[in-house]
Amino acid sequence: MQDYPLFALKRLAQLAAVVFGGVSVAFLVTHLSPISAVESIIARISARSNFSPEALESLRTSLSEMFGVDRPLWQQYLSFWRNFLTGDMGPSLLAFPTPAMTLVMLALPWTVGLLVMSTLIAWTLGNVLGGLAGYYQNSRLLKAFGVLAIGVQPVPYYIVAFLLLVAFGFLWPVLPVSGGFAMNVRPSFTPEFISSVIRHSILPATSLVIVGLGTSFLGMRALVSNVVTEDYVTYAELAGVRRPRIVFSYVIRNAMIPQLTGLAMALGGVFSGTIITEQVFGYPGLGSLLVNAVNEGDSTVVLAVSAIAVVAVAGAIFIIDIIHPLLDPRVRAS
Repeated sequence: MQDYPLFALKRLAQLAAVVFGGVSVAFLVTHLSPISAVESIIARISARSNFSPEALESLRTSLSEMFGVDRPLWQQYLSFWRNFLTGDMGPSLLAFPTPAMTLVMLALPWTVGLLVMSTLIAWTLGNVLGGLAGYYQNSRLLKAFGVLAIGVQPVPYYIVAFLLLVAFGFLWPVLPVSGGFAMNVRPSFTPEFISSVIRHSILPATSLVIVGLGTSFLGMRALVSNVVTEDYVTYAELAGVRRPRIVFSYVIRNAMIPQLTGLAMALGGVFSGTIITEQVFGYPGLGSLLVNAVNEGDSTVVLAVSAIAVVAVAGAIFIIDIIHPLLDPRVRAS
């Protein structure tokens, strides 16, 4: 492990390059979009009041100067990076003067809670059940679960979300289908508020867990099917080692390393899925904030959400990458 510090520095440099490239692409996409926040504001003002063309043109000029969109793209790019490095993405164009990061920070806990919990639940259950299915290959119950996982795994998150919405929102209305908590509950750390948040998160979290569970299950089952043929597993069985210890300490533990990488990648994949899932259930997270900002042409908020997503996913992959050599000595730190 003498080369580990150099290995970590290389991965850190790769992280910086990925963040720089990803955030730069997000900047170009948002600033080259044909949707203009300035024009959206003018259209909304014009719909409520009658202004002369000269007044509208003066307003357009003032708004463009205020938001800095009248400058060349390269100047906006340099200004953006100065703000990004200080954690200030500028004011929201349509919620002016509220900073864009304030809106993101208000929505971020909802998405993080929904995303992290559902991903960890799906990953843990999928790996445990997949490991058991790979070791006990003659189990009918696990075979049936495997068939179900194969059928569910290709289904997009939002399709599962719509099915759950119809099933538990209309056919059997036992769970709330929209919002993050009940309207008559005041946000606070009280049992009433926490229970309301949990009830409102059941359906969106379940839609993410169902699809993610199938992916983890199939991946672990395939890995374990190869591990069980290794000599050390056969020797442990012949030596009379208890089956639970063989499954969890010899088989699943050695098949877990590739699944850790899959966990980091799942965070990125689920983030794209949770955007639509939050829209389906009206969940007050980053997905709903992003969709509303895109529809309204609020490029500052769109860029803030995209930058947070790039940093979060790249950071998760970086963390998994640098702990690989610590978890498995067979992985060389190079």
